[in-house]
Amino acid sequence: MHTSPLDQPGTGDAGGMNVYIVEVAKRLAELGVEVEIFTRQTSRDLPPVAEIVPGVSVRHVTAGPYEELDKGDLPGQLCAFLSGVLRAEAMYEPGRYDVIHSHYWLSGQVGWLAKERWGLPLVHTMHTMAKVKNLLLAEDDKPEPTARVLGEQQVVDVADRLVANTPAEASDLVELYGAAPARVEVVNPGVNLRVFQPASKGAARHRLGLPQDAHVLLFVGRVQPLKAPDVLLRAAARMLLEDPSLRSRLVVVCVGGPSGNGLARPSYLTDMAASLGISDVVRIVPPAPQHELADWYRAADVTVVPSHNESFGLVALESQACGTPVAAASVGGLRTAVRDGVSGVLVEGHDPHDWARVLGRFVYAPAWREALSAAAVAHAAAFGWSATAARLADVYAGAMANLYRVPVAVNS
Repeated sequence: MHTSPLDQPGTGDAGGMNVYIVEVAKRLAELGVEVEIFTRQTSRDLPPVAEIVPGVSVRHVTAGPYEELDKGDLPGQLCAFLSGVLRAEAMYEPGRYDVIHSHYWLSGQVGWLAKERWGLPLVHTMHTMAKVKNLLLAEDDKPEPTARVLGEQQVVDVADRLVANTPAEASDLVELYGAAPARVEVVNPGVNLRVFQPASKGAARHRLGLPQDAHVLLFVGRVQPLKAPDVLLRAAARMLLEDPSLRSRLVVVCVGGPSGNGLARPSYLTDMAASLGISDVVRIVPPAPQHELADWYRAADVTVVPSHNESFGLVALESQACGTPVAAASVGGLRTAVRDGVSGVLVEGHDPHDWARVLGRFVYAPAWREALSAAAVAHAAAFGWSATAARLADVYAGAMANLYRVPVAVNS
């Protein structure tokens, strides 16, 4: 409900969840599963229905003003969104849909009511959880509201299946929300191995206008406190303080746009770079489509993912698939997405000194970095989206079988 799968990831509320929904829907279609995605209409110019690929369509539901509706105001549009979803289903004969899969708690609320109305199983994926985020808040971040905590709990209580990205997320659902373990299924997200694959670092740098001999540190993601891009900038400043000769070759690239609390300070990274005295080595790049994003990964020596929390961390997986190792915070799903010491490095905490030390090794130990690069490709290869879709199809079948199971009388 709060973001369209057609939006460009990396800015606003568009991120990993957008990628997840589109990629899974495409692979489900390849398996012969027809998918209809309901999302809120955010522009008057959008058609009522848009086809992504044969078998996958996006339905735009009018719910509130098309633009400039803050995410915090979306709960007030739940009734309007639900009405649009029910109205679309009513145009068809009963039995149009077999299962509902809602993503994020707002859509889960709509899925809950649609489940009751249509008599269908509800599968839900949280993607992020308020209780987890509130336990791991960044210094400048705001806690998630009580309304979200309550809304998530309601969805957990009614869903027939809960899909967790990792075993750690499954444990959070059980321990923090009291989910029944039998209803929780672990399905790892994937990566588009057709787009994100190794290629020439030199050619990528040439296309992007980067010096061939540069030491490139890359951040990809929405610019907000949760993603902690400030940790990278502070670590880079520390590296330059300890080795001033590095300044002529260090390039820190941040690909993404402001989101969430970051919208209140759109020039946050630029201002921080200036205050740290490293504006000359920092490049701020707007969100990029996948083919261009793959070049940024290939051009980098390391992709830095210092988030305070990640339900999985698709950026880390995309980077490794391109052959670029990752330095990531040892939190949430990043512990699954990155194989510590093999395909990258997991860093405890967010102290810039610790991050500077780790990133310095990527700069000063090229042989070690190349070994991680080779292992990163092999690690990412196990996470294709086709495997994710096949696993989800099994979850759907299980939810349907459980809902429609008829008791059998046994005569003795």
